[in-house]
Amino acid sequence: MRGHGFLLSAYVPGTSVLHRAPLVPKFLLVVGTGVTSFLVSDWRISAVVLGIMLLLFALSAVGFRRLWGALRPVAAVLLVVFAFQWWQLGAGPAASIVLNIAVCVSAAALLTATTPMQRILDGIVTAAGPLRRFGADPERFALTIAIMIRSIPFIVGTFADVRDSARARGLERNARALILPVFIATVAYARQTGDALAARGLGESDVADQDRGAHPTGTTDQREAKGPRLPRSARLGKKPDNQDSA
Repeated sequence: MRGHGFLLSAYVPGTSVLHRAPLVPKFLLVVGTGVTSFLVSDWRISAVVLGIMLLLFALSAVGFRRLWGALRPVAAVLLVVFAFQWWQLGAGPAASIVLNIAVCVSAAALLTATTPMQRILDGIVTAAGPLRRFGADPERFALTIAIMIRSIPFIVGTFADVRDSARARGLERNARALILPVFIATVAYARQTGDALAARGLGESDVADQDRGAHPTGTTDQREAKGPRLPRSARLGKKPDNQDSA
């Protein structure tokens, strides 16, 4: 299975300012670009923000090849969106929508390219820490995100491999030949991931808690309320030895 970044750039070690920057400012940058994309409708402002993202990529020394690797999977979709929005709303709104999407993808790629994934997950655990009082498990939440990030490239790569195999057999227009193998591979991958988590003991505590809830053994006070425990001879219907001698 071939590797696919799919909107996320692999971490590139470096010593730039962005590499040394704390996680919070970079995370706020991603959130800010996402919020701004809903508020800004002027394509000129969107173009300026995209230029700033290109400047940050240059300062990080990550390389524009990483940025293109993140934008390439959605390039065709952006062209279709631009054409449709141009037909519906005009060139200005269409350019604004496409540029806003490119800005969001660039910000996410910059975050993952300058921050190790383990550091991102640790930040998620810290941010979700206050939710413990409501019964949430920040570590499990971070694990879910890690599995999701790992699964998306696998599914995309599997689809690309299946598409190449179908094209080699002349079945590139057969939906069944494309979808069914991807579906089977995805289910198998999910089962293998679940088995790996179970082998590490993840999830067993919840199952044990559910079993104890379904089959309660009763508390000490409840057992004592039932009365004293009779001798074994009384439970079997036998008379004590002292009564026989009498």
